[in-house]
Order: sequence, then C-alpha cells, then structure tokens
Amino acid sequence: MSTQTLDRETTVRRFPRSVLVSAWAVPVMIIGQFAMLAVVPLALVLVGTLRDTRLKALRWGAIALTAAYATPLALWAIGPERAQSLSKDMHPVFAAIIVAVGVAFAVSFHVLRRKSRK
Repeated sequence: MSTQTLDRETTVRRFPRSVLVSAWAVPVMIIGQFAMLAVVPLALVLVGTLRDTRLKALRWGAIALTAAYATPLALWAIGPERAQSLSKDMHPVFAAIIVAVGVAFAVSFHVLRRKSRK
C-alpha cells in the first residue's frame, strides 16, 4: 500500500460546516419551540467563529446572535415567576429578533464563503 503525501500549498481548507449548520439550527430551534436546546448550536457558532481566522468578518454577528439569545435566557433565569420552559416564557419579540439575527448570520456566512471562492 502506498500513501500519498499532500503538499500544503495544494491542500484546500474548507469553511467549518459545523458553524454553518449550527447557524441555521438556532432560528429553526427557536421557531420550533426548542429554545433551551438552541444553546448547543449557539455555542458551536460562537466558538467556531472565534477560533477560525477566516471567519473574522463574522465575529460581530456571532456575538450579536449570542447576545440576542442571552437576553431572554437571563430574563427567564432571574425572573420571579418563570415558566417551565424558555420557549413558553420568551416574548415573541425576542424570538423574532433571535430568528432575524440567526438568519442574517447564516446568510452572511454563505456570502463570505462565495466571496472567498472567487
């Protein structure tokens, strides 16, 4: 069996697919009333964006998405009368903001990826 060695110059690194899938998963989970579970893809978006230097242009978007999600989460956690789930306690305006920022982040990820191909 022979092994082929790859030259570093010819190796093409792709954008992290986990960030892209997670960016689309956050708004879908918020709309689907799984707001508490949306923290997992949100963490993947934030960590993946901060770690990859090619995604430097998207860092503020990831921080904005995290802040948009953290606000209703904090209000739910410190509220005197909180519902059993974050989805039931979240105001629809917060849900709309999270979905809008999540979709904007995901679309900007696609735009950045297309620009880098050219």
